[in-house]
This record gives sequence, C-alpha cells and structure tokens, in this order.
Amino acid sequence: MQEAIGSGLVTPPERPFSESCERNQEPILSVLREYFDRPGAVLEIGSGTGQHAVYFGAALPHLQWQTSDVPASHGGILAWLEYAHLPNLLAPLDLDVTGNWPTRDFDYVFSANTLHIMAWPEVIRFFAGVEEVLRVGGRLAVYGPFNYGGEYTSESNARFDDWLKSRDARSGIRHFEQVDALARGAGLHLLTDREMPANNRTLVWEMRRGRL
Repeated sequence: MQEAIGSGLVTPPERPFSESCERNQEPILSVLREYFDRPGAVLEIGSGTGQHAVYFGAALPHLQWQTSDVPASHGGILAWLEYAHLPNLLAPLDLDVTGNWPTRDFDYVFSANTLHIMAWPEVIRFFAGVEEVLRVGGRLAVYGPFNYGGEYTSESNARFDDWLKSRDARSGIRHFEQVDALARGAGLHLLTDREMPANNRTLVWEMRRGRL
C-alpha cells in the first residue's frame, strides 16, 4: 500500500491544471455522494492532473483515495496531493491498464475521461482489470462522453470524436451498449446512467459476482 501524502516533501513543481476538471467536478461529486456513500477505498484510474483526487478527497473524507496513472503524470499528481495535504489521499500507483493491476481489493473504482482516449483492446482490459480489483458489492463510476444507438448525442461530440481520431485513429467516443456489455461480462450491473453537463454521462455499475 502506498503511503499517505504528508509533510516533509520538497516544494512541489507548479501544479498542472485542467479546465474540464474544474467544470465537471461538482456534477460528478453529486453522483459520487450518492453511490460512493459507504466508507472504503477508491482506486482512481487515470488520475491525470490530480485535481479530481483532491476535490473528491476533500469532499468525501470517508473514502481513502488511491490515485494512479502512468509515470509521466505522477509529478503533477504529487504536486496537487502535497498542496492539499489530506490524510485520505495516497500517492499514485504506476498503472497502465494493459499492465499489472494492484494486488489489493477496492470498494470503489473511479475513472474520468479515459475510455475515449484508449484503444478498444485497452477498454476491454480496463473492465477485466476492474473485475480483478473490485470487491463484490463494490461500485465502478465512469465519466465521459458516450454514443447511444450508434449515434452521437450532439454535434459537439461528433466534432470531438473527429478530433480524437485525428490524434489517434484507435481512440474515439465509445458506444454505451458495447461498454455495458463489457461491464456485464465482468460481473457488473448498471445502477445509473446519469446525464452530465457538456453532453457527458456518469455511469455507475455494481459488482454482483465474485471472481471466476
């Protein structure tokens, strides 16, 4: 287990900042308050700048928040954690969804704006990994844009999808039906599909079976 961020660290570098994190954190928090309601440990997959971890960690002190990302993002995450100095925030794990996942179990898993930047095989591995680490009765919350019935939900999402594919042809907005099928295959049952600002959604599933 990682150590909680405490005093005595060197002065952190300038903290990275994401405007989208700033805009979406309150709507996401409203969902997490409802579905991440019991004390427990959260694995955040793709902590990015670290802003979400700090905001949600402060608002939800009953949760131990384990950050994770690829090593290139760790410096920024640590800068935010040192700035917040919250006892329930843990230093980032090195986690690429296609590699090794943590060996401990979690009560919750959270990920924001990640599935559309992954290649489809990585999305498959994402849900396989969640199945490995999420306890029975645990919950997975995923925030981001999704297509429904094979269609974009807005013109802005269609433009965003074009932009994603121009950067990496393997990425793109995922189809809800395909994502939910992966979740069901991993033993997850959909609890809510919540509309969010800017044509995004927050999906929450609950783990209904033990590991096979």
